[in-house]
Amino acid sequence: MRVLPPAARGYILCAVLAALACVTPALADSGTPWGAVALLSLLYLGCELVKVCPPLGSRVPEGIGSFFPVVLAAVFLLPPAAAALVALPGGLAGTVVQRPAWVRRVWHAAQQSIAAWAAGQTYRLLRGPAALGSPGGGSGPPAPGEPAVWLADFPYVMLPAAAAAVAFCLVLTALDGGILAAAERRPAATAWRGLLTRSLAPHCVHGLAGLMMAVMWRSPYGLPAALLVLLPMYISCWVFAQYHHERAAHRATIRALVQAVDIKDRYTRGHSERVGQASAMIARELGMAEDRLEVVRIAGILHDVGKLGVPTRLLRKDGPLTPEERRIIELHPEYGHEMVRGIGFLGEARSAILHHHERVDGSGYPYGLTGDQIPVLARVVAVADAFDAMTSTRSYSRARPVAVALAELERCAGAQFDPAMVGALAGAIGRHGWHPVVTSDEDLQVIGPSTLPALPGQGSRQSAPAQAAPGERVRPGGDGGGAAGGGA
Repeated sequence: MRVLPPAARGYILCAVLAALACVTPALADSGTPWGAVALLSLLYLGCELVKVCPPLGSRVPEGIGSFFPVVLAAVFLLPPAAAALVALPGGLAGTVVQRPAWVRRVWHAAQQSIAAWAAGQTYRLLRGPAALGSPGGGSGPPAPGEPAVWLADFPYVMLPAAAAAVAFCLVLTALDGGILAAAERRPAATAWRGLLTRSLAPHCVHGLAGLMMAVMWRSPYGLPAALLVLLPMYISCWVFAQYHHERAAHRATIRALVQAVDIKDRYTRGHSERVGQASAMIARELGMAEDRLEVVRIAGILHDVGKLGVPTRLLRKDGPLTPEERRIIELHPEYGHEMVRGIGFLGEARSAILHHHERVDGSGYPYGLTGDQIPVLARVVAVADAFDAMTSTRSYSRARPVAVALAELERCAGAQFDPAMVGALAGAIGRHGWHPVVTSDEDLQVIGPSTLPALPGQGSRQSAPAQAAPGERVRPGGDGGGAAGGGA
């Protein structure tokens, strides 16, 4: 069981007290519409319990998240304190993976209650109840003697509803960032980073569904019509979660393959991740679309997966390789292609795995392709692979400075590498520097843009020590198997 730091305990206690302050007016007010509160609370609780105990033995994917349309419908239909009360049961029953579970459930309930109260106040401030068609700000279906039809003020009603959904999202993310800073001792500058951008669009969609539910609740058809709104929304959330579950499985597959390679070839541990990062930098500099950029990154990460088919004794050999041993190692692109051929989601990355050791002048392997015959992604990975091989310390070579490695790539552009890919990497590093995220090389250099000297022009023959390809070993006399040999 994880022990929470005192700061996190105090933060959670303050959130619980704030949630109690939010719901107290509803408990004290004799005019609270308890029927609507009970219905919405049970509905939200049921949506959360379906994830914990799926019906008919089905499996609800992880990551489906809380089903906030019901809470936001309560924001639109009820006074703020009553809406805060609706959020409590579902928050307490929500799915919790990590321990301590009861603390996390209490935290989620308090957090959602505060967010619902803030959203309700925002909604009322912008005259949302009147725009929805409830002149007195009442809630629930029309009372006896009142008109049977309530007309919402479209499109104005969308403005307070959108503002309420944004307020709900802002409060949730602000509280999330605070607990991350308190519980995990993250710097305040990074605790909130990315939380809002990831959450805003889904919460706005939930807000739209909640508004539709509230409008149908106000209609002559009442609760049954409101429930019909929730069904397609819940199915959409389930499908979206299925997609994320599948992506998580893909990432796990890639991670397992990379870990297997790292275990087998200890000299290149972390190399795959760094090649993936450099490949993505080149692709971004070339203006590739985001979906293709992700394929390039995966291709870089998996480019050496064929090493699993190479005898370990050759990968870890300290002396020079014989011609026969070299031929065996040069089979690893084909091994890798065979290994991933049946993994459909890799797509174009498979060709990069097969051809990342081809050279523009046709002297590469396994097929000796030239120029544009080499797939674009393979040309990207070839440059990223060679760059990381030169800037990483191995058992057989010391890391070169980033500027020296770029100069060596430039020297070999047009013969070994595609000049456009070399230029893209130099441009990306010139602007952003090289900051590898995953590495076990303690002396790997991190160079900022201002420290890079001007690169020599193409065709320059500025001398630089030869770089051995991983899997090869530097021979006496400096024979490293090529001018800027990439990783094996």
